Amino acid sequence: MIEGSFAFVVAVDPTTGKAIGMGRAISDGTSDAWLQDIVVLERCRGRGIGRAIVSKLLEHCMAKSLVWVGLVAEPGSRRFYEPLGFEALAGEPMVFRRKPDVRD
Repeated sequence: MIEGSFAFVVAVDPTTGKAIGMGRAISDGTSDAWLQDIVVLERCRGRGIGRAIVSKLLEHCMAKSLVWVGLVAEPGSRRFYEPLGFEALAGEPMVFRRKPDVRD
């Protein structure tokens, strides 16, 4: 997961040296990227750690001249992402899911 990411950020607690949050971007490296797996330990939330993770990922994407960065936000997380510059897309999100092989 880490090696295959376009960018990967880990937040580390300086007092323990342990990871307390992470996030990654996946991209073709040419035009767009998707942020995924943005997570901060529940006990560490509300300290700006998630904001710092997303900001670092966006900085990396912008430095590589990507023009479009998207994400699929969890329900109720709009208040977190909108101040960071994200806005809801118009239209209907779609997904393709591979169906498991069905054997008779």
